[in-house]
Amino acid sequence: MLNTRTTSARSARGDAALWTVLAAATGYGFRDAGSASLPLDLVLPLAVLAVAVPWSRRRPGAAVALVNGLCVLGLADASTPGNAHVLSLAALSCLLGARVAEARRPLLVLAGCAAVDLATCAVLRAQPVWWFYALTVLPAALLLPWLAGRHWRGRRQLVREGWRLARGLEERQHLVAERARLTERAGIAADMHDSLGHALSLVALRAGALELSPDLTDRDRDDLADLRGTIADAVEQVRETVAVLQDPPGGDTSAGLPVNDTVEDLLSRAAAAGVPVRWERRGESPPLSCLVERGMYRVVQEALTNATKHAPDCSISVRIIHEPDRTRVSVVNAVPSAGGPAHAGAGPASGVGRGLIGLQERVTVLGGSLRTGPGSGGFHVTAVLPHRATTAARTGTPAPGPVTAPGRPAGIPGPASPSGTARRPDPGTALDPGMAPDPIRAPDPDAAPGEVLPESAERFASVRSDARRRSALAFVAPVVAAVFFVPSAVYLAWQLTTSVLPPSRFDELTIGRPRTELAPLLPTRAYPYPSDHARSAPRPPGARCEFYRSGRDLLDEVDLYRLCWSGDTLLTKDTVPAGRP
Repeated sequence: MLNTRTTSARSARGDAALWTVLAAATGYGFRDAGSASLPLDLVLPLAVLAVAVPWSRRRPGAAVALVNGLCVLGLADASTPGNAHVLSLAALSCLLGARVAEARRPLLVLAGCAAVDLATCAVLRAQPVWWFYALTVLPAALLLPWLAGRHWRGRRQLVREGWRLARGLEERQHLVAERARLTERAGIAADMHDSLGHALSLVALRAGALELSPDLTDRDRDDLADLRGTIADAVEQVRETVAVLQDPPGGDTSAGLPVNDTVEDLLSRAAAAGVPVRWERRGESPPLSCLVERGMYRVVQEALTNATKHAPDCSISVRIIHEPDRTRVSVVNAVPSAGGPAHAGAGPASGVGRGLIGLQERVTVLGGSLRTGPGSGGFHVTAVLPHRATTAARTGTPAPGPVTAPGRPAGIPGPASPSGTARRPDPGTALDPGMAPDPIRAPDPDAAPGEVLPESAERFASVRSDARRRSALAFVAPVVAAVFFVPSAVYLAWQLTTSVLPPSRFDELTIGRPRTELAPLLPTRAYPYPSDHARSAPRPPGARCEFYRSGRDLLDEVDLYRLCWSGDTLLTKDTVPAGRP
């Protein structure tokens, strides 16, 4: 509310300042006119301006039409068509171009004003000077300021769009910082799930094995059962924490890997903890990139964690095959029979399967593929990884499909991937095409045809194109107007100035002398546009009369000298007053 009041007060002050300037110009014109009528030439224009200036904000076309009416009153003046209202007309026409975005309605207003001016000249049978004024000065006061106002509006809009784009880029930078924070949280979640979850699963498995030891008392077995239950609860709490931190799942593929830890070390620790695992490696081990090495480590770690959780008594087979350009990692665990023994709490977890979802994202980011599901011999987790992670492999990919938890019988689907969640790419990699553009580089409005631009770039290009078009129009329109009006204006001025007979020469003309003697005193040509009352003035019978202007003022109606000839002899000479009868 305060901002609205401030804006209204500023608008009122601006309107008052504009009215003061236009009123001062009107008062100066009234004083210069001398014998002008006070109510008609001063009070009425000031009242019209007091209405037109505020209207220029809400109805700028009506404001221009009102002020053009003051100029029409000037055309009805017998002494001169020119008055100070042309300045007011130009000012409000400029505001019309600056405050109205479209061009159709303002052009109709300007054309209507010009038509009214010409119709007034036709109805009043105005002199050529009045027609010249209505065809040149008034259209120029209407059109050229309007073009300047449109150009001003375009430049302001271009600046506003530039600042809006800058604010958008700044907001996107904040979003990038927020995305980095979320990515870090996702990395922490992945580390908790992969490392801590794996370690807790092995501890639970060791506790279950000790529970079967014949040397323990019943109290020790109860304590171990409570310990294993507590560990199982801790694993579920870790999974719940991961569900909160990981939004969406998948983070930095290099997070959480112990320094100098290898797949062999991981498998050795699992075997030492009592996990029935056997492994083999085929082919010559190639030099793998750090990302691929860590991805292979995560595949084996996640598969062992799920196998010990869902099928703790079943054997696990790990096979790593090195091919010329890729490495295949396969982990197979046997599925427990329906009536077979199983430790309490070792059944399928109630989680949402985020481990395999994040694992598939890790493998996909590296340019590989992951397949999980039941098969011959048990549940299979097979990953194919390239030896070198390429840049093309790091572009955005669709979210992974549903995965199946290991240890489930065939035909029972595992937990599905959360729908509607877009995967975040690994930091430093190319962004997904559907994500926001790079906020550090401003979008280029002059992009190649067919290139998809952000919405802000399209808006900026559109505004700049409109500004360029307005600038070109503001330059071309005066040139076209000059080509159209200047030749006629020059010709009319030439006719008026070459038909001037100075008063001193008029006095030297003697009646009864032949034209050959008076030719040096006469102008080059006679005035071709005498008024009707000048033509209808009484003349001697049979005489031929010519008219000459008594002054060089192009915008003022001056007295005319009439010379009547009988053959080549000057018969009469008289003066036709400039005022109309």
